[in-house]
Amino acid sequence: MSDDLEPITPEEAVDLYLSHREPELSKKTLQNHSYRLDAFVEWCEETGLTNLNDLSGRDLHRFRVWRQRDVNLVTLRGQLATLRVFLEFCASIDAVEPGMRERVKLPDVDRGEEARDEMLDEDRARAILSYLERFKRASREHVIMAVLWHTGIRLGGLRSVDLDDYEPAEKCFWLRHRPETDTPLKNQEPAERPIALDDYYCDVLDEYIEYHRHDVRDEHGRRPLITSEQGRLSPGQIRSEVYRLTQPCLIGDCPHGRDRASCEATVYGHYSECPSSLSPHTIRRGAITHQLREDIPEEVVSDRCDVSSEVLDRHYDRRTDREKMEQRRDYITDLDS
Repeated sequence: MSDDLEPITPEEAVDLYLSHREPELSKKTLQNHSYRLDAFVEWCEETGLTNLNDLSGRDLHRFRVWRQRDVNLVTLRGQLATLRVFLEFCASIDAVEPGMRERVKLPDVDRGEEARDEMLDEDRARAILSYLERFKRASREHVIMAVLWHTGIRLGGLRSVDLDDYEPAEKCFWLRHRPETDTPLKNQEPAERPIALDDYYCDVLDEYIEYHRHDVRDEHGRRPLITSEQGRLSPGQIRSEVYRLTQPCLIGDCPHGRDRASCEATVYGHYSECPSSLSPHTIRRGAITHQLREDIPEEVVSDRCDVSSEVLDRHYDRRTDREKMEQRRDYITDLDS
């Protein structure tokens, strides 16, 4: 340990780092940094590292081995990348030795691992929506699943929509960046845009608004489109709804041999514990892939879903090479005819 370092606990260093980054990071990104560094603080507590000055390269290796037991390679890389930035800050305030950042070795992640393939496929989406149409038409659950699948927008985008953002006569709703009232869009002002809806989805929204939407305002006085009795749904509430609605036993038999009546994953707060439940992001990936398979041009999907062509190809387009070839063949045939 260098004599120039000033003693500091890991918890205090993390607090200083988050305060330092707060003006320049979105609220969501700051929360992600906080979550990732919580694991490092937990490891420090378990190993008795109370003064960050004592941190060594060997310690960082031990932390990586400890952490990789609980997360996949992509998540591990993200957490270690945040740790590197944190250690660079710590060096600037004399909390760790200079160069400690470079001692964090990031794992190699190939393109397939980074992109991941999990998504809600069209058949499963249609089955869920058919069930909701029959038994829960125009309910909040129906609206959440229908809009996410039809539009491919992010969870945060759906949550941000106000009642006044919906224009039934124009068959669309607007996504607007409002960070000052707790509904930012991931890509901020450039992500503001109208989202077109077809007649069926407008009918579902109209019925939901008339019969099922709670006439409430959020803590900022705004009228959210998707509501609970208390106001605007939190991201966690929407995520929980999606985990529950994508459990296979909702519309058929359990593929894991469980009894629904006694399965813990059917209890609120545990929906994600079902091995087959899916996150909202898998709906987005499935919806984007579905739109591309329906021959909607990539630039249209890119604009509608607020995703660059490069990111779309790398993370969302799950069409096979043969599917792409056949779609290109159809275009060429049309041109020649």
